[in-house]
Amino acid sequence: MSASTETAALAGDAPVSAIAYLDGHRLDRALRAGIGRLLAERDYINRINVFPVADGDTGTNLALTMSSIVAALRARPSASAGKLLINVADAALDGARGNSGAIIAQFFQGLADRLGDLERLTTEDLAAALTLANEYAHDALEKPLEGTVLTVIGDIAAEARRLTESGSSDLGSLMQSLKVTAEKSVEATRSGLEAMRKADVVDAGAKGFSLLLEGIADFVASGSLRDIPEPAAIEIDNIMESVMDVGSTDIEFRFCTECMVTGDSINRRKLREALSELGNSMVLAGTRQKLKIHIHTDDPDQVFAIAGRQGTVSATKADDMRQQARTVRHAGIGAAVVTDSAADLPESAYETLGIHFVPLRVNFGERSYMDKVSMTPLEFFAELDRNDEFPRTSQPAPGDFRRVYEFLASHFEQVVSVSLTSAVSGTYQAAVSAADRVRGGGKVQVIDSRNVSVGQGLIAIYAGECAQAGMQGEELLDAVRQAVKDTYGFGLVADLTAAVRGGRIPGWQKWVADAFGLAPIFRTDREGRVSTRGVTRVRGDLPRALARHVSRNLDLAHTWRIAVGHAAQPREAERLAAMLDELIPQTESISVVEVSAALGVHGGAGTLVVAAQRYASPAA
Repeated sequence: MSASTETAALAGDAPVSAIAYLDGHRLDRALRAGIGRLLAERDYINRINVFPVADGDTGTNLALTMSSIVAALRARPSASAGKLLINVADAALDGARGNSGAIIAQFFQGLADRLGDLERLTTEDLAAALTLANEYAHDALEKPLEGTVLTVIGDIAAEARRLTESGSSDLGSLMQSLKVTAEKSVEATRSGLEAMRKADVVDAGAKGFSLLLEGIADFVASGSLRDIPEPAAIEIDNIMESVMDVGSTDIEFRFCTECMVTGDSINRRKLREALSELGNSMVLAGTRQKLKIHIHTDDPDQVFAIAGRQGTVSATKADDMRQQARTVRHAGIGAAVVTDSAADLPESAYETLGIHFVPLRVNFGERSYMDKVSMTPLEFFAELDRNDEFPRTSQPAPGDFRRVYEFLASHFEQVVSVSLTSAVSGTYQAAVSAADRVRGGGKVQVIDSRNVSVGQGLIAIYAGECAQAGMQGEELLDAVRQAVKDTYGFGLVADLTAAVRGGRIPGWQKWVADAFGLAPIFRTDREGRVSTRGVTRVRGDLPRALARHVSRNLDLAHTWRIAVGHAAQPREAERLAAMLDELIPQTESISVVEVSAALGVHGGAGTLVVAAQRYASPAA
């Protein structure tokens, strides 16, 4: 091939017989085309996700992983194919989500380690790199299982070796052959592992990888550097009901847990040995300086603690797979409800109403926890009592919200997010920022609860009930907004030490309260601000004082739903609930829950809170 003909081939200006190499520019665009092909079917991939657990999020996890790669391609273009792959591998590792995302990140790491020094890639280069990438992907897992994405990676690596050994030098035809090999390999997963045989579907991770390869192969063969068409949205076929019937009882460990570890010399063997006792589906992807950990476990905090022995831990997350599985099984209703961990509500509400939550972060010095996930309320108050470091809370990152939103948006027509009041936290704005980035535009609506703790919890519960009653669209949003107006929050703090240390009130207010033996009673106003509305004697009956204050500030002609929250004071909370039941003649229900660290940081142990919601049945 002449130089001019070869240039035309790489630019896509004219049909040619062969493509000799890929440079960074063409590889960049081929990757974008492949990612576009995968993203077009992310919902389909979610729906066929039954392995390693049927939590319906493989498509979402792969989409988030690929989004990190696209961001790197835009931010760091390179004419060198090798340098481009180094950037891609690093971005894939940073953005890897879920089992398949971590495996594919390790696959790209293998490609980058083999090809990083090359300006251009030939068929021989690619075949050698695929062989190494296959080894990397298999080595990432504690117990590699065939009949998954690993099998597809292994099959295309073997086919690439076979073709190059037979003299193939045309990248276009090589990639087309690999595409066909991958499609056959994916179909074979249908009859491999028991989970796929039972549901009569192919492996979701394998399908996602195959789609990525398909888009790359088609672009290499015929794509234009000047015009990259966006792949059309592909209609999702009806999947057999057996996919949806795989229950949460099949999920041995509750949390899909991930974190990043950075250090000078990470010992992968020691990490694997220490983590293997905590769960299954372990994937360790990355290098000796930067490693992504993925594992299914019941103890995320222990995973993060073990990881911390090897370096600095960041990007921690723990998704509740049992809750996700319940979501997949009950995705027939039109709307899903999500809140943040500042909302305090009974554990049963998450299961019966399908409510999801995004955890805030709790920091004791350098140690970070996920509220209600890697640290329960009881554990928080125990740590608060013994730790000299005063804790701080921080809002979830927009990426934490986005991951949940993307998952729910793939299963529901509408997602309603009930946020901690914007008057005291940036959590609401983080949620809005994430909602704006969810594909489809407007599918996720964030509502400012203008409440905290149990007040926010009651609003989330009502939103869940409305969704289960069949409300959708503006009808649902109007009902939730009305619940915000009809929900009132009250609280009593016996000791203002935590409030002063947390910066919520000035020190002189504590001095005055201590000098006169007073405990302030707080209330949230209509704008969601928390302010003092009364005082009582610290040595008096605090639950009774709060119960009387609440009853005097409610219209007792209405029916009220009541929630009581407590900070390590279960007996006082039960007394408070009983008093409220006596003082308020018409109550729909009264629940008692522990308050989370989000409130406990500012109120401290002994805090009591009450929320009262003027109740109207969603079915009315």
